[in-house]
Amino acid sequence: MSEIIHSPLVATVLIFALIALGEWLSIISRARIPMLLTAMFSFMVLSWTGIFPSDLLESSQFAVLGSILIGPAIVHMGTLIPMKVLREQYRAVIISLSGIVIAAALVFAVIPFVFNFETAVAGMGPISGGIVAMIITTEKLQELDLGTIVLIPALIVAFQGLIGMPLALNLMRTYAKRMLGQIDDGSFKPMNGTSSAGQDEPGKLGPVRSSMTIRLFFVFLVGAAGVVLGSVTPIHYSLWCLAFGIIGSKIGFLEHESLVKANSFTITMLGIIFVVIGSMAGVSPHEVLEQLPAVAVIIVLGTAGIALGGYVGSKLVKWDPFKGMPVALTALFGFPADYIMCEEVARSTARSKEEEKMIFNELLTPMLIGGFTTVTIASVVVAGILVSFL
Repeated sequence: MSEIIHSPLVATVLIFALIALGEWLSIISRARIPMLLTAMFSFMVLSWTGIFPSDLLESSQFAVLGSILIGPAIVHMGTLIPMKVLREQYRAVIISLSGIVIAAALVFAVIPFVFNFETAVAGMGPISGGIVAMIITTEKLQELDLGTIVLIPALIVAFQGLIGMPLALNLMRTYAKRMLGQIDDGSFKPMNGTSSAGQDEPGKLGPVRSSMTIRLFFVFLVGAAGVVLGSVTPIHYSLWCLAFGIIGSKIGFLEHESLVKANSFTITMLGIIFVVIGSMAGVSPHEVLEQLPAVAVIIVLGTAGIALGGYVGSKLVKWDPFKGMPVALTALFGFPADYIMCEEVARSTARSKEEEKMIFNELLTPMLIGGFTTVTIASVVVAGILVSFL
C-alpha cells in the first residue's frame, strides 16, 4: 500500500483532491471559505494524523514543476495589465495603493518592535495581496533558513480573506443603500469610465505564432530572462518578470493573457498551489500555534491599514469612502471574490432588476481594478522589494 501511495501520480491525485475540495467549498459558499484555507489545513491535519505520509508532497514531484512555473506566472501577470482601463480608473488605482502604503506603515511601525523585522517582511508581502507575493516571500525566508517564520506568509494568505470579505461586503451594502437614496431623489450620477478590461482584438496570427507550444515557449523564455537578471542584479527576479511581461505584451512579443492563450494557466496555478502547500509540509501543530499570534496581529494591522488607506484615498479622489474602502480591501481576497460580492450586494439591496444592474455596474469596475492593482501589480512589487532587505 505504501508503494502505491508514493507513486507520483497517486500522490499528486491525493493532494489535488484537497485542492478540488477547497475549490468546491469556495464555490458553494460564494467564496466565503477560501480554497487555500481548506487545502492547506486538510493537508496539515491528514499529515499530523498519519493518514498522509510525511513525504507525500515529495513523492508527488508536482511542487517541483510549480517552482519552475513561478517566473512564467509572473510574466503572465504582466501581460494582463490593461493600461487603458487603469488610466480611466485612476481613482481606484490611487485608493488601492493608498491602502497598501498605510498598511505597510502600520505593520512596520509595530511588528518589528513586538516581534522582529523578519516577521514584518514575512507578513507584509502576502497582506498586500496574492499567492505569488506569498511565494516570493517564502522562497527568501527558506533560503535564509529563518525557522518557523517561513510559515507566516502561507497562514496569512489562508486567513486574511476571512476578515477582509465580511468587512468589504458590509461597506458595499452601505454604499448601495446610499445609492438607492440618491436614485430616489434624482441626485445619483453613474460613474464614468466603466469600460471593460479587455484589449483591442489582435490581428490574425500566422501559423507559427498560433502554435500553443511556441506561445508557451515565449512565456518561458521571458521568465527565464527575468530569473537570470534576478541572479546577477540586486533586483529580485519577480520584478524583472513583471516588467518583461508588461513590455512584451506592449510591443506584441507576448500576447495579452499569455498563459491563457497557451492553454496553460490552470496547470500553472495548480503547480503554484502545490508549492504553497509544500511550505507547510513537515510542520508540527506546535509550530503553527507558535506563529498564530504574529499572523493575527499582522492581519489586524494590515486590514486596519488598508481600510484607513482606502478612506484617505477616497477623500483624496472625492469618492464616497463606503465605495472606496472596499476597493482597497480587495488586496485581501481578489478575484473571483470581488466579482461575486458585487453580484451579491446588487441582488440583496436592489428593489428591481434595473436597480440591481445599476448597483452592479457602479461597483464592479473599481472593485476589479482595485484587485488587479493590489494582487497583480503592487503585491509582487512590494514582496520583491521587501525581500531584498532580508
